[in-house]
Amino acid sequence: MQKIYTSFEEIDLELKRLKLQSDISKEELKLSVHHTKENVTPSKLVGGAFSGMVSSGFLFKLLMPVATFAIGKLTEKKDKN
Repeated sequence: MQKIYTSFEEIDLELKRLKLQSDISKEELKLSVHHTKENVTPSKLVGGAFSGMVSSGFLFKLLMPVATFAIGKLTEKKDKN
C-alpha cells in the first residue's frame, strides 16, 4: 500500500528519514565487515582448527602412527650400534 503525501514537506521528511536509515545500514555493514576481518585471521583459523582437533582427539590419532614409526626407527638404530 502506497502512502499518500499531502505536502512537499512530508515528502522531504520521508526522504530524510530514508536517507538516515540507509546511512545507518551502511555503517552497520561496515562495522560487521570490520568485526569479521578481526575475527577471521589465519592465526585464529589455525588456532581454532588446532584446538578443535586436540579436543576431539584427532591430533592424537594422527600423530600416534608417526610417533610409533619414529620410536621404532630409533630403537632399530640403537640396536644396530
